Amino acid sequence: MVESKFQSILIKELKERFKGCEVVKNDANYKQGIPDLTVFYGNRWAMLETKRSEDAPHRPNQDYYVSLFNDMSYAAFIFPENKEVILNEMEQAFKT
Repeated sequence: MVESKFQSILIKELKERFKGCEVVKNDANYKQGIPDLTVFYGNRWAMLETKRSEDAPHRPNQDYYVSLFNDMSYAAFIFPENKEVILNEMEQAFKT
């Protein structure tokens, strides 16, 4: 599956699972490595870097920003193979 198709499916699923959330697609040209999506839910937020598969390569700075934002709130690499695990983790993070 191409990344854009997975991302589109994921955004729909996020909106269904986290009713009332806002999903923002971040501009990769603004700052290299910033995760693709920010999800705002109540007074919580999460950032997700979408990948087409588990073995898709990481671009420069992506690991840094996912780690940085995960320390602040919640951030992760998400791909079809780990989608349910990440969405469950987000659910827990949003409950905290």
